[in-house]
Amino acid sequence: MSDSIDFDAVVIGAGFGGLRALHDLRKMDLSTVLLEAGTDVGGVWYWNRYPGARTDSEAWYYCYSFSKEVLAEWDWSQRYPTQDEMSRYFRFVTDRLDLRKHIRFQTRLTGATWDESANVWLVQTNDGQSLTCRYLVSAAGPLSKPFLPDIPGLDSFAGEWYQTAFWPKHDIDFTGKRVAVVGTGASGVQVVPVVALSAAEVTVFQRTPNYVLPARNRPLDEAERVAIKADYDNIWERARRQFYAMDLPVCEHGAADYSPADQQRVLERAWEVGGFRFLFDTFNDLWLDGEANEIASEFIRSKIRAIVKDPATAELLCPQYPLAAKRPPCGHGYYEAYNRENVSLVDVSKNPITEILPTGLRTATDVYEADVIIFATGFDAITGPAQGVDIRGRDGRRLSEVWETVPRSYLGMAVDGFPNMFTVAGPLGPFANGPTMVEGQVEWVTDAISRMQRHGAVAMEPTPESVDSWVQHAGEILEGTVLANAATANSWFLGANIPGKPRGILAYFGGAGTYFDRLDSEAEADFPGFTFTAADDTAQQTVSVNS
Repeated sequence: MSDSIDFDAVVIGAGFGGLRALHDLRKMDLSTVLLEAGTDVGGVWYWNRYPGARTDSEAWYYCYSFSKEVLAEWDWSQRYPTQDEMSRYFRFVTDRLDLRKHIRFQTRLTGATWDESANVWLVQTNDGQSLTCRYLVSAAGPLSKPFLPDIPGLDSFAGEWYQTAFWPKHDIDFTGKRVAVVGTGASGVQVVPVVALSAAEVTVFQRTPNYVLPARNRPLDEAERVAIKADYDNIWERARRQFYAMDLPVCEHGAADYSPADQQRVLERAWEVGGFRFLFDTFNDLWLDGEANEIASEFIRSKIRAIVKDPATAELLCPQYPLAAKRPPCGHGYYEAYNRENVSLVDVSKNPITEILPTGLRTATDVYEADVIIFATGFDAITGPAQGVDIRGRDGRRLSEVWETVPRSYLGMAVDGFPNMFTVAGPLGPFANGPTMVEGQVEWVTDAISRMQRHGAVAMEPTPESVDSWVQHAGEILEGTVLANAATANSWFLGANIPGKPRGILAYFGGAGTYFDRLDSEAEADFPGFTFTAADDTAQQTVSVNS
């Protein structure tokens, strides 16, 4: 490390991407610090501790692959781990790999400025610290900026209100209380059945219904855990090749290859097995062909109508957009909860919430009394974390402005005009299983930094042409799927869930296997999409340090 800088690398966020980056950069003998706003590790699994929170991906591929010690020593208790188990897993990994001493907790990035004369980043934090580093690795995560709708009157509410993404650490007793749940994304789907067990009334305010897939959660016995550990090499190989980076089978047949009766048999089998198999192990053209998608979509609607006893409520719960145009969550008794006498559903798509009253909520036509309001309203995803953080590249360009409409990036990893900044799980990266995706990205980051070190480079950044090409490619991929015209889905991976946010592509839908191949080819070809600055290309100046 140069005497003129504090750290070789600064990493943002202690979730899957940040901890893996910290581990790998330290292994390269780079002085590295990780900045984390929370009091412990886990990223989204630290903050989202609401009742019912658990993974939607199965445990044995929703975890790290790189440490054989961690894989051998950690035991998953169930198919879909709870938030508490995920938190314990992150703490175990952090302490087993001795990473905690390199993390600054309760420290939030407020700004970062590229110093072109010295080729370093000047980093500012919420506690007034200023740090300098050569490499800035943002692993804040795509779902790290919660969205709270701007509804007048919230300050006047006399009861308690909570946000699923900022849930308090203490237990909350809902016994005998009237609870309003605003939002029916993944967190709303999980929180409703649990809160309904003790609350006197649960009123769910739905803007956009979801296709909720049955999880079929169950405990893992010792024999199954032993078998999983013995198969881990194959699990990771399959996950890296699967379209969404999951260890799930992919059907080789399209819907038209089956008779109508066999189509229903295939769908029924996947429904009973549970989880995301319904998306992959049914029809291979479900994502691409509107007719195939509608067959699967109507199958789920028929299940909703069969489960929910009240026909009017069942119809409100039936989505009318293509399956997977929104990321479908896995459910644990969600539809069944509407058969309870204490649970009711309000459609706010045409009758929106207009005001929070001291005693509840008002829509355009009605008033609903509530003692507690739970906002399960999701995130300003992918580009949202850059808003409110003053990151400036060359010539003072703000990252928030570059990402204001269709975000610019190359491979989802780098932005022209922002040298030595790497975005793990950033805009136009693959929409895929998070742990598998970010591990591949972090490995690519360390390859890029190693290349710089071998050739004596002090800075690298993508060319505008390579960024333009990747943005165009990502858009063309999207246009070939059922997602492109699903305007009514209000999907977060198109930015459509946030009022006023420009609707546009935020993620890459070309498949994880294809994406990893592209990362490999970029590295093997010596990073042709980038320009490099050698140490003797610029006058190096001493950097002022105020840490």
